[in-house]
Amino acid sequence: MPKGLTRALRALAVTLTLYSLLGFLLIPGLALRLINQQLSLQASEAASLQRLQLNPFTLEVQAWGLRIGTPEQEPIRLEQLYADLQWSSLWQGRLNLGEVRLQQPQIAVAFAADGQLNLAQLFKPGPTSEPPSESADSPMPAIRLERLAIRQGALAFADQRLAEPIALDYQDLDLQLLHLDTRATEHAALQLSAQGAQGGKLDWQGTLQLQPLQSSGQLSLRDVQLQALWPYVREHLPLQLKGGELQVAAQYTLDLSQGTDLRLQQLHTRLNALALHSDSDQPLLKLASLELHDGQLDLAKQQLHLGRIDSQALQAWLSREADGQLNWQKVLAQPPGRTTPAAPPAATPPNESSETAETAETAETSNQPWHIQVKALDLRDYQLHLADHTVNPPLALELSQLQLSLQNFDSRSAQAFPVSLQSQVGKQGRLKSSGQIQLQPLAVELTIDAQQLDLRLAQGYLNPYVRLELRSGLLGSQLQVSLRDGTPLQLQVRGAAQVEQLHSLDKLKGRDFVRWKKLNLDGLDYQHGEHLHIASVDLQQPYVRFIINEDRTTNLGELLIPQPASAPPAAAPGSPLALRIGGIAINDGSANFADFSLMPSFATAIQQLHGRIGMLDSQRNSAARVDISGKVDKYAPVSIKGQLTPFDPLAKLDIATQFKRVELTTLTPYSGKFAGYRIRKGRLNLDLHYRIEQGKLNADNAVVLEQLQLGEKVDSPDAVDLPIRLAVALLKDTEGKIEIRLPVQGDLNNPEFSVMPIVWQTLRNLVLRAAQAPFKFVAGLVGGNNADLSVVPFAAGSQQLDGAAQDNLRTLGKALQDRPALRLEIEALASTAADGPHVAAARLEREYQYTWYRLLQRRGERVPASARELQVPEDDKPALLEGIYRARLKQQPPAAWRELDDEQRTAQLRQALLQHWQGSNLLLRQLAQTRATAIKDFLVSEAGLEDSRVYLLDVSVEAGEPERASETRLHLDSL
Repeated sequence: MPKGLTRALRALAVTLTLYSLLGFLLIPGLALRLINQQLSLQASEAASLQRLQLNPFTLEVQAWGLRIGTPEQEPIRLEQLYADLQWSSLWQGRLNLGEVRLQQPQIAVAFAADGQLNLAQLFKPGPTSEPPSESADSPMPAIRLERLAIRQGALAFADQRLAEPIALDYQDLDLQLLHLDTRATEHAALQLSAQGAQGGKLDWQGTLQLQPLQSSGQLSLRDVQLQALWPYVREHLPLQLKGGELQVAAQYTLDLSQGTDLRLQQLHTRLNALALHSDSDQPLLKLASLELHDGQLDLAKQQLHLGRIDSQALQAWLSREADGQLNWQKVLAQPPGRTTPAAPPAATPPNESSETAETAETAETSNQPWHIQVKALDLRDYQLHLADHTVNPPLALELSQLQLSLQNFDSRSAQAFPVSLQSQVGKQGRLKSSGQIQLQPLAVELTIDAQQLDLRLAQGYLNPYVRLELRSGLLGSQLQVSLRDGTPLQLQVRGAAQVEQLHSLDKLKGRDFVRWKKLNLDGLDYQHGEHLHIASVDLQQPYVRFIINEDRTTNLGELLIPQPASAPPAAAPGSPLALRIGGIAINDGSANFADFSLMPSFATAIQQLHGRIGMLDSQRNSAARVDISGKVDKYAPVSIKGQLTPFDPLAKLDIATQFKRVELTTLTPYSGKFAGYRIRKGRLNLDLHYRIEQGKLNADNAVVLEQLQLGEKVDSPDAVDLPIRLAVALLKDTEGKIEIRLPVQGDLNNPEFSVMPIVWQTLRNLVLRAAQAPFKFVAGLVGGNNADLSVVPFAAGSQQLDGAAQDNLRTLGKALQDRPALRLEIEALASTAADGPHVAAARLEREYQYTWYRLLQRRGERVPASARELQVPEDDKPALLEGIYRARLKQQPPAAWRELDDEQRTAQLRQALLQHWQGSNLLLRQLAQTRATAIKDFLVSEAGLEDSRVYLLDVSVEAGEPERASETRLHLDSL
């Protein structure tokens, strides 16, 4: 072998031997010693590396037993490190690692109560120096790692900064990272799994790229116990978590090359056994399960698409406390147990402050509403515990078996999505609703079906206003609700409603006040701000009690609780709400009436009320027909018929009421109060016909008293001071009946219509009218109308009796025939203003006849027996005026009239004669005497009255008013 080759081989062998000694023995020993020296110098706690091994040929490095900390507490521990350095790093200009493997690494991360991080305290701080400035876009070191593996790792985390310290342990942490290149654009494969000691399993599979930072893959969290992480929530919300388990799985894509671009696909989340309590350990929320299927999230586009949401068995407690705040509002407003100490604000470099502000401003201006879609939502077996402690008694309401479902919800879509809701309300109520909702623009179409909702829940809201107890009441409805976006909001409700078994109790007396078996409202149509229409109202077995107390107050007034004075509410703009009710039907109604202001007290009952009230319309204000019948005290029938305008009753009313065979003995309290006598026996038949026109009452009261007998006298300060027994004896006919027709007129503002008081008020007025208004009294006895028989009107200038006057005189004649002890006196009169022009015109016509009559006689022509039978030609009248003027006025016409034409001169002559006669007292007295004679002749010839009972008084002339009828006065006197 050549010497040169031999020497070369020997040199190579020596070199390899030295290289091996250095690589296998010397360098690892020196490196281990140097590392431990540096650890002892730099670490603030005990730190050591037990063993280091290097293969200089394969460049494999292994290290064992890295320890930092005491044996009792080691923040960092590594059992074995393996690194495979590639020779290609020498010529490729980067660090190439074939494999890096960490076996059983353990890290304990802990924050002390003062906020100090334990890892930051492991090493001694070096000399303070200004950190080197680095450009924000400095490239990362060139490293290529083919495989990174972590086996059986462990992570312990503790946080003492919280009011409730946290301690988390994650075991069996395994990680595998393949083909990581800090400079290349290819993605590294990543796989991570970890198991929490308190529950919770993490699985992460995906890809990772560092330049720019990008990652995608699948992430799964299972069996995560929220209790372990809840102290962080407690720092901000004072809520106690009694339980909760979370599971999350999703495919993700993360890109930080241009902002934060995070996208999630196939997102699946499940929350189980969640329970929240307040700090006072009051339950707030319990949830059995909430599961999300097939969700998608795009953070950059602000889109969240949820495939399906299923939830079961939620319980929530919502209450309004005595101070008016909601329990959730009150809990969330409380300060948390303890907050994390505020760290001093980090100094912001000058060149970064403007960029930060600009970024924040850009983010704020670009903040748009999220686009949220839900394909299907199904909530089942929910339960809401509602309470209101602001009222007394407090309201307690439970909504149970609540189910809510919707489909195809889209926060930006103009398409409607279906929704349905049903729930049990209280013990027996049911509520169902279904329909469609559109968000853009807002449009809601819902059907609502409510059954047997307990109205007693409203008791607490009634107590401040009325002393009334709701003993029972069930509300039902079948409604269609339509809501449209607009200004104002357009709301329409249609359908029907029912209130069954309503029973209210007077708290003061402990007696029934208002009740009914059922109230039906059909054909409801409510348009917000416009109208409320009800096709029909049906009342079955209604009842009401009305009482007048000893001090003349009523039970209704006692039930109302006085309210403090407050400013009147501002009137709402626009027209008032239009109300229309198609009709009200009453079936088997009843009522009780009592008057304890009388001595003895009075009480009666009305039963078997049936009937109907017609259409009520606030806009048309047309009269509604009324047809109601019933019985008083079981046997006496009563009926109410006619028309009324309920929204303006004083404008128009026409009601006829009939009572038959009412026992008068029940009215003894009223007879004693107003007449001063008890009633021994008798029955009453009453016909009332009330008419109101613009607040003016015109009523006909027909009263028939059968077999009336008065009993003993009663001392009453309200009794009339008149001979009652004599009046009854005069009124009673041979059959024992008293028949009275009594018209009532007057201005009735808010009249109180009550049957029995009106009856006795009628009798009282009857006696008073017998003494004060005899003509109306006698007219009522024979069924006369409401006309005043004490006057006979005549048309201006007339002495003829018109039809109405003749009817009144016939009525008067009939009454006087039945009352032979009365005589009639006639006091006729004439009016200068009203009768004068007519008297003058009649006198001028007679002058034409007399003058023409004499002229015909002088001519020798044939004439009738009387001048009044002549018809004077109109063409000849102007020529006759000259003579009449000179003969009657005994003067010549004024000389100025000669300048007038014939037509004007004739008018002046005629006007002068009329003015002369229309003030003639003689002519007016003659007219009045003729009127008096006409009245007497009619009474004698037509009414059959004896002439000896009619006296003519001296006539009179009054000034009067133009075109107003003159009234001849009649007087009654006894013979």
